[in-house]
Amino acid sequence: MNNLNQNSTFAPFKNITMENFQKLKEVIAAIEVDAASFYDKGNKAAGTRLRNAMQQLKVLATDIRKEVTEKKNAQ
Repeated sequence: MNNLNQNSTFAPFKNITMENFQKLKEVIAAIEVDAASFYDKGNKAAGTRLRNAMQQLKVLATDIRKEVTEKKNAQ
């Protein structure tokens, strides 16, 4: 597995995917409070923010899937 990381052919894919993966983790961490506010306290505004963040997660997940497929097929 380390050989793939060192191969210059895959370097652009590694950076892009890891950036999107990091963004995905940041979005999840950021919405944790909103999720708790919505589910525990019934805060409707927090529910709206949660829905928007879930859409962002969907887009990021789709981008990551595409990048993984491209990298896998490039091998």
